[in-house]
Amino acid sequence: MKNKIILTIIIIIAALFRFIQLDSLPPSLTWDEVAWGYNAYSIGVDGKDEFGRFLPYDYLESFGDFKPPVYAYLDIVPIKIFGLTEFAVRFPSAFFGVLTVFITYFLVKLIFITSKKKEIYGLITSLLLAISPWHILLSRAAFEANIATFFIVLGMYLFLLSINKKPGLLPLSAISFIASLYTFNTARIVTPLLVMSLAIFFRKKLWKIKKITLASIIFGIIVLIPTLSFLFSPQAKLRYQEVNIFSDISIIETVNREIDNDQGTWWSKILHNRRIFYAREYLKHSFDNLSIDFLFIRGDGNPKLSTRDIGQMYLWELPFFFIGLLLMFRYRENKWFLVPIWLLLAIVPVGAARETPHALRFETALPTFQIIVAYGVVNSYFLLTNFRKVYFASLSLIILFFLTYFVHIYFVHYSWQFSGEWQYGYKESISYVKSVSGKYDNVIVSGSLGRPYAYYLFYLQIPPEEFRKSAIIEKDNFGFVHVYGFSNYHFPDKVEFEANKGKNLYIISAKEDVGGNLEKIFYNKRGEKVLKAISL
Repeated sequence: MKNKIILTIIIIIAALFRFIQLDSLPPSLTWDEVAWGYNAYSIGVDGKDEFGRFLPYDYLESFGDFKPPVYAYLDIVPIKIFGLTEFAVRFPSAFFGVLTVFITYFLVKLIFITSKKKEIYGLITSLLLAISPWHILLSRAAFEANIATFFIVLGMYLFLLSINKKPGLLPLSAISFIASLYTFNTARIVTPLLVMSLAIFFRKKLWKIKKITLASIIFGIIVLIPTLSFLFSPQAKLRYQEVNIFSDISIIETVNREIDNDQGTWWSKILHNRRIFYAREYLKHSFDNLSIDFLFIRGDGNPKLSTRDIGQMYLWELPFFFIGLLLMFRYRENKWFLVPIWLLLAIVPVGAARETPHALRFETALPTFQIIVAYGVVNSYFLLTNFRKVYFASLSLIILFFLTYFVHIYFVHYSWQFSGEWQYGYKESISYVKSVSGKYDNVIVSGSLGRPYAYYLFYLQIPPEEFRKSAIIEKDNFGFVHVYGFSNYHFPDKVEFEANKGKNLYIISAKEDVGGNLEKIFYNKRGEKVLKAISL
């Protein structure tokens, strides 16, 4: 009963950190968030995505980044309930973030199933995930990676439960793992590797329930088939080439330059082989995600994924991470090996990414970091026989200090400091456009903040059928989708003043110096000019 009360408190804490001010913090929606929201709205209206594909199951074309579709489907009900709003768009991420904290407790108990400390392992891990800056930030925006993390954690839990107690749950584990493949691109690498590892480590137990195992495999393949054609399509290849280091031509140029410097000798071709250079780059990018600066000091360089004042984890967790790893290898309790293996497998795809470290792509590693830290915290307590009260009190105060600092930075300073990183200004400018649109024949919008058409669809709540009938859409040679207008709204690559007849309203970057009548200026949270309205 006591553990249930503690777990309930932890879940309440997790929910508070993920839902308070969800509509306004982060301060604005990114273009991916408005794309998720509008596609969910569109599917909820007539079963088609924004471009008219009926119940897309393999991808959402969106801006040409071919998003896995699950997030949009999960967003349909919240948008039906709360409307096309920021809160509704972010609701699935926050909700499943809380569920991940909840399921983690039970997963950890199964990993250390015979340990006398399994309850406290589970509770401490869930608490650490509940207050994790990494997980909180990714739960407060419409990041599909956060949903994929939930499905992986749930899949792991159901798998361990099925081989220990309830074999009938194995098909559900397969469904959960496959759902992660339909949710986030990184999971399409991590999940198969994780499933193969589980199959190898627990092959004897799976053989004992071979009928259920075979049924799960067949059922999983059937569920996976619809997306296989896309995974091997030119569109999927395009997305991969866009983000991976192996498409970086500069590495080949460096190799050729080194060989030329050595006058093309045979030994130079061996030493400066491009495969060696790519391998070196891969290792470097992999270890970037394990750097102390990224994990415990500054966090991700992208302010959308970090406050930049705190690491992805708290600094106090650093010693316990190493202590936890050391003691985990020393004690080797139950299925402890799953934790470091899971962590290492999560690094496989992020090591190949051009941008590293990357908190979003590496989120599939959660909650392994929290499990390791919790293991260090708990076992340190039991090792300090004569100082347990002092240890508990001191650590509690340290955790409270770091948590208070994070809360202050995020809930007080973050919006003011980083609103410009969140395309802040679109909502305010669109609200103004809506109030005066009747006075103008055309509204011409600069793409200075990126992908303006999606924001106009979202905030004006344009009916999907109306958009499809009037949309001017082009696809470039790389597969990216450009929407240049719909109805009397225009989104040119470059704004040409007086290019359209009639009375026009221009929404352009505040930095552009043009003629016309200045109607209004729009600011970010720091008071910096972002956009302005000009009439001609």
